[in-house]
Amino acid sequence: MSEALRGVVRRDLLLAMRHRSDVAMSVFFVVIVASLFPLGVGPEPAVLRMIASGVLWVTALLACLLSLGRLFTADYLDGVLEQTLLIPQPLAVLVVGKVFSHWVISGLPVVLLSPLLGLQFGLSGDSLVVLTLSLLLGTPTLSMIGAIGAALTLGLRGSGLLV
Repeated sequence: MSEALRGVVRRDLLLAMRHRSDVAMSVFFVVIVASLFPLGVGPEPAVLRMIASGVLWVTALLACLLSLGRLFTADYLDGVLEQTLLIPQPLAVLVVGKVFSHWVISGLPVVLLSPLLGLQFGLSGDSLVVLTLSLLLGTPTLSMIGAIGAALTLGLRGSGLLV
């Protein structure tokens, strides 16, 4: 079972590295939104500290949504998803591998950037640790829940909008 899981994760990560622009898009999105948000709110440090965690969580959610539409689409279009059903491994294990790969591609960069972006909002050390740990626990959950939506809307036209 672990060989199949490792194979799915390795395959998805290799495919993601071939399309580096998709990975960079979510990273740049988070940085741009978190950097431009203080310009719209104002430079008051107290206000920025108060809204920092909410802003970073919303940017993490939106960055996750950017790539969820493509989670199963390529495999569906080229028939890999149908062949996956024939593998003598539980389907849940293979889906967990795809979701883990999605999290590594879209969620982990957000978690790694969150302390830097939190400093930009003026968060203290304790708040940065709590924010980073909450994103570390929450972004995989966002990927799991989003995978359900991506799977349900897989064959539909404009499924990225529905997710």
